[in-house]
Amino acid sequence: MTEQSFEAMRRAMVESQLRTTGVNDPRVIAAMAAVPRERFVPEEWRTLAYMDRPVPVGGGRELNMPEATGRLLTAAAPTRHDRVLLVGAATGYTAALLAQLAGQVVALEEDADLSGQAVENDTVERVQGPLAQGWAAGAPYDLIFIDGAIEQVPDALLAQLKEGGRLAAAIHEKGATRLGIGRKSGNGFGMDLFADCEAVRLPGFERPKSFVF
Repeated sequence: MTEQSFEAMRRAMVESQLRTTGVNDPRVIAAMAAVPRERFVPEEWRTLAYMDRPVPVGGGRELNMPEATGRLLTAAAPTRHDRVLLVGAATGYTAALLAQLAGQVVALEEDADLSGQAVENDTVERVQGPLAQGWAAGAPYDLIFIDGAIEQVPDALLAQLKEGGRLAAAIHEKGATRLGIGRKSGNGFGMDLFADCEAVRLPGFERPKSFVF
């Protein structure tokens, strides 16, 4: 496919998948209209880069759907004053978006093959480690952005948030996935789940299985 074809697909993504689903922050729209999503997808899957579905990137992982990422970015409202921890950076697409929206981005990925493909620049620091443990060396963060669905928010991540800091994620519970945004206040943290939306599952965030007699 040509570069012009991908540009047309990107415009269609913005109009049909973002503007129609509550992605209304002009900065988020501009970033997602500018970043070439196809460059973060293996060549054999690039024709699917802008479809409203998960796109395989290798190692059993998938790129999150544009709607899920866009709606979480809109709710998180990153600013140029924010230091952000991105959890589940994969090949770096969302890190590239956050680079246009935030001040500093720590892009955490545990799969060495995926993290090796991600771009590092003056705004984005690429790090590797277990996703659920976060990256304490770079804490505290104004925003922790989890680009996927999890079953629970680990205490290790909450400990890395600044007072008043936000955390955005998709929460998978009882067979449903909902997007949520939360804020840390003292020793407390609460999430507002604001929309049902499919999102790719991230490894390492499963709830412990309860014992059944």
